[in-house]
Amino acid sequence: MQLQIGRLLEQHLTTTATITGRKGRVKWACLPAPSFSTWCRAPSHWPATSCFFPPRPPVGVGGRPPASDWPGAAEGGAVPFRGWRLLQGCCQSLAEPPESAGGLLQVGRAAELACRGLAGAGAAAAAAMRLLRCLLKGHSALAGAPKYIEHFSKFSPSPLSMKQFLDFGSSNACEKTSFTFLRQELPVRLANIMKEINLLPDRVLSTPSVQLVQSWYVQSLLDIMVFLDKDPEDQGTLGQFTNALVTIRNRHNDVVPTMAQGVIEYKEAYGDDPVTNQNIQYFLDRFYLSRISIRMLINQHTLIFDGSTNPAHPKHIGSIDPNCNVSDVVRDAYDMSKLLCDKYYMASPDLEIQEVNANQPDQSIHMVYVPSHLYHMLFELFKNAMRATVESHESSLTLPPIKVMVSLGQEDLSIRMSDRGGGVPLRKIERLFSYMYSTAPKPELGTGGTPLAGFGYGLPISRLYAKYFQGDLQLFSMEGFGTDAVIYLKALSTDSVERLPVYNKSAWRHYQTIQEADDWCVPSTEPKNTSTYRVT
Repeated sequence: MQLQIGRLLEQHLTTTATITGRKGRVKWACLPAPSFSTWCRAPSHWPATSCFFPPRPPVGVGGRPPASDWPGAAEGGAVPFRGWRLLQGCCQSLAEPPESAGGLLQVGRAAELACRGLAGAGAAAAAAMRLLRCLLKGHSALAGAPKYIEHFSKFSPSPLSMKQFLDFGSSNACEKTSFTFLRQELPVRLANIMKEINLLPDRVLSTPSVQLVQSWYVQSLLDIMVFLDKDPEDQGTLGQFTNALVTIRNRHNDVVPTMAQGVIEYKEAYGDDPVTNQNIQYFLDRFYLSRISIRMLINQHTLIFDGSTNPAHPKHIGSIDPNCNVSDVVRDAYDMSKLLCDKYYMASPDLEIQEVNANQPDQSIHMVYVPSHLYHMLFELFKNAMRATVESHESSLTLPPIKVMVSLGQEDLSIRMSDRGGGVPLRKIERLFSYMYSTAPKPELGTGGTPLAGFGYGLPISRLYAKYFQGDLQLFSMEGFGTDAVIYLKALSTDSVERLPVYNKSAWRHYQTIQEADDWCVPSTEPKNTSTYRVT
């Protein structure tokens, strides 16, 4: 196995370097297959003070190769020292193959990061994914994954209401009950969305980033399977389960940008296809909504049963505030957006808030909700409103304020944000919620910036947060004047029920639909000259 992987890694490192035009600079990094495999089996032969493959490469300043020998040096790229160290760690792991599937996935992830540092991101990630597939194929721990996916995808997820979350997380919360529920519910939610991933077109599934996300989901499912037969009366088991949930949550931190990278890789390789774009839009809405729901379950369990309380929010039940002051969250989101706006534009519009409580006119508006979800939506809307306002009033001495109206009725709690930012043409409104029409520059993963920066995913993800508990987010724009963004939420906790995707025949048929010809006339730029046609 080590020999096979050693040859594979050597082959694809060389291939990657050739693709990126750097073969001459990295030739000293590759070994003949026999020596490579021998080296993998005997990591003790590695120089203790070096992070390079033997034979030791040319040494320059600081023990590194001369600048001319570094990949990307001629193009002025950064020295990829971290890539070599990660790849060395990857090969050390191969010397003693990990017993767990999680260890193998960590090796694959390390290989991907290493290859990104050694060569072009696209070709290198593909090479790393081939290595990862080789690792997964040869590991028996993953053999049962398809069986689990097939079994649990036959069940529909069980949506919970905000009131159920609240009641369960109260003072009489039982960790054993939560454990018993989650070890069945989480696999169902994971398996349902994993079945849908496989319905994506092969050209999308074959991208390295999408395959990496798939591997994360497989591993998370297997992590939970370990607890299917465990005794809920055992405190050690409960502690291990909580730790496993934290590991799963951390593993999936980069799912959104990684999947977005997969969409970029697909578009760069194959261009735009209307049918595929429609399927990707449908899938990503369901995929990200499923992810929100899974993180909600994990956060509730870990925050309630980790043995500590949040000193900043002692009355919160997990991530839920049973008495969330909506206007306070509005101001928090505005303040953070204002800091960003002042940083980039040296100016920012003021905020005007108005409350209308139809139920209790003399009371401020409170609700049972997840403050972080509401903050996410408001922060995104404030960023857009501020940018549009500042850029459309560059020559003005003053900026028109952003006006926010919070209204509470019998069924709905609505938040309207109005700006004077010039508005958006009607034909572009739907594109603002599309994952395929981002005009932002392609971001770099792992740069430490805002996770969604550069992908154009702010509005579509915000709308999913609103829809998660049966709400919505809509835009009403008047080009030349401004835009109203309205967040609709359920006023009653009993009505705030999770909106969850389920894999069934209806979902399957959606991916099989072939786009038909439009049954409405498509206007042409020049009208036909009917006089040239002869009537027969």
